[in-house]
Amino acid sequence: MDFEPSDEPVALKILIAGGFGVGKTTLVGAISEIRPLRTEEVLSDRGIGIDDTDGVEGKTTTTVAMDFGRITIREGLVVYLFGTPGQERFWFMWDELSYGALGAVVLADTRRLTDCFPSIDYFEQRGTPFIVAVNCFDDADQYDVEEVRSALDLDPDVPVLMCDVRRRASAKTVLVTLVEHSLRVLTASQA
Repeated sequence: MDFEPSDEPVALKILIAGGFGVGKTTLVGAISEIRPLRTEEVLSDRGIGIDDTDGVEGKTTTTVAMDFGRITIREGLVVYLFGTPGQERFWFMWDELSYGALGAVVLADTRRLTDCFPSIDYFEQRGTPFIVAVNCFDDADQYDVEEVRSALDLDPDVPVLMCDVRRRASAKTVLVTLVEHSLRVLTASQA
């Protein structure tokens, strides 16, 4: 798909999904050219028994609606990033957030790998192209791509890569991988 500058701008929408505390807000903040819109609130006593903080005990805030960022690729081509909330109690917003999305990044954390299953299931059921990006936390066990692919029971055509979403270059690689994968999927479906 070739994007030529025109009077009509082209806007691409990408979702950033995954479990609680996986780094969605951090990824949007690392790559956005604007100050990201964040809807974070301090974790409170109301979340006790609802929000599972095992493995992310140092987390003090949570996204309650979405994160939003923007990247201008060139004149007339803009990418909008929407970070989804990670907890089950906010999943009702996903249908609205995912409407019209080119694809999705499912962030994974090897300390809590099962937390990304709902995101994977959601995008598989809707036929939304997605990739899995393993956010390599300093205190997490490290696994290779094929071990992660096997543990998540992913189709062989779903890209899996390791990343550090705190680093802009790493976040950029994740997004480029998603766009390339989404274009392959869309091209194959039109053939």
